[in-house]
Formats: sequence, C-alpha cells, structure tokens
Amino acid sequence: MTSPTTTTDTALLVLRQLDSPIGRIELVGNGAAVVSLTIERDGMLPHDEHDGGSGGSDAILDRAAEQLSEYFAGTRTTFEVPIALHGTEFQKSVWALLGELKFGEVTSYGDLGLSTGRATAGRAVGGAVGANPIPILVPCHRVLAANRRITGYSGGNGVPTKVWLLDHEAIGHRV
Repeated sequence: MTSPTTTTDTALLVLRQLDSPIGRIELVGNGAAVVSLTIERDGMLPHDEHDGGSGGSDAILDRAAEQLSEYFAGTRTTFEVPIALHGTEFQKSVWALLGELKFGEVTSYGDLGLSTGRATAGRAVGGAVGANPIPILVPCHRVLAANRRITGYSGGNGVPTKVWLLDHEAIGHRV
C-alpha cells in the first residue's frame, strides 16, 4: 500500500513522464512525495511543454516510475512510494479508504459512503473518487457501482482506461 503523507512542503515541484499501456503518465513530486499522477488524454499531458520533465525527476519519482512499470508488466501488486494528498477532509477520508484496497479488490460508491459515515453521500463520494490526484497509486479504478457497472472514470481516456486497469487486475465488471 502507498503511504500518504501530510507534508505541506512547498519545495520546487519536479516531474517525470513515462510510457505505459494506457498512455503516457506524468508524475509530479515535491521532493518528499508524489503529489499527482496524470494519465495522457487525447495525446496530451499537463507539462508536455517541459520536454517530459527531463532533468527534473528525483529519486522518489524514479522509484514511482519503476514501480508503475512493474505494475503494468504484471510483476507488482503494491506500491511503496510516499504520496502527499491535498484536498478536503472528506476527500482525504475517501482516498484513505481507497488506499486500503488491495490489488484485484473492488468496492462500491455506496460502501465507501457507509465507511465514511455518510451512507447517503453517493454524489460526494463520486466527486471525491473523481478528484483523486494520484490515480493508480491511490486505486480509484477499483470503485464500481453496486451492480459492478462502470459509471465513469476521469483518468486518461475515461472508461476504456478504467476497463484496461480492471482487466489487468482481473476485476469483474460491466460496462
């Protein structure tokens, strides 16, 4: 499991891009932790103008990139890199629950709501899941509707990206 940190470090941000089966991935770090992960959408990443972050990476981003490559190769099922999640207390509580899900496990939006003590907060849970700044490392792709239907995905190319991730982990689902 990835360990969230509560650092408020304002160090200069660094970035690293890598290729993956779901498109290029951009990692951003603050020198102490990964602070965001973006999956390419329509051939673009937020910092493409920085030439893929060449010269800006650090040991934490290099380790995250290596672990992601191993995940995509099917040889890694957990991540061991520090992450820093910034959001509301409710969002952070949802993301913490996501971080507890193991490779191949799935939960529902309703179950997440119950776990946060807000059983009727389906929209809020969905909003928190969709606002996850570090997908894959914080596995928001492992959240499905109660009937195991995919209701959407904000990373990469949307539902096809989520389908790939779920199939990679052999998680049964319905589109």
